[in-house]
Amino acid sequence: MTLSISPEDLRKKAIVTESQAPVSDEEMQRAVRTLLLGLGEDPDREGLRDTPKRVVKALKFLTSGYNQSLDELLNGAVFHENANEMVLVRDIDLFSSCEHHILPILGRAHVAYIPNGKVIGLSKIARICEMYARRLQVQERLTQQIGDALQGLLQPQGVAVVIEASHMCMVMRGVQKPGSWTVTSSMQGVFKENARTRQEFMNLIRHNPSLH
Repeated sequence: MTLSISPEDLRKKAIVTESQAPVSDEEMQRAVRTLLLGLGEDPDREGLRDTPKRVVKALKFLTSGYNQSLDELLNGAVFHENANEMVLVRDIDLFSSCEHHILPILGRAHVAYIPNGKVIGLSKIARICEMYARRLQVQERLTQQIGDALQGLLQPQGVAVVIEASHMCMVMRGVQKPGSWTVTSSMQGVFKENARTRQEFMNLIRHNPSLH
């Protein structure tokens, strides 16, 4: 399978310039204060006095993936190896935010690739998942971004990503269905083309109790 995005293109898309933020922290805090007023609260009472500042700080942390790049995360942790068997890191905890309601997405990622002369430090796979998760997301795009990043960086024989997550916008509001899980996948290279390879991956992640 030919990837339409080169490693260099991926790096350019992920690198963030040091340009000034379009709004200041003070402006963001005033916006949170306005929201509190709109909810019928008193933002000057003791319990809410510092809430605008805390909310802005929390949101910046939860979306800190916008300020990271693949180059920073990798830090040279790509190595030449003759390995050609599946590498799987499963049960990677994910915490993201739904871009429609800015409510939590809580779940796990299972990521595998088959090397083609290069391998990546195992912790970097979790870091890549974390970088893309710490943005306003939809699960479908998050799954594809992780797969595209590994495919572009390593040019392996194939990449497989499965994410299973619970969306608080479905649990806490809307249809209010606690216990519902959304599963998305991205299969590239041999994982897409070879049913046996894909099935091996699926069998391995099914040992995860959360999938039963």
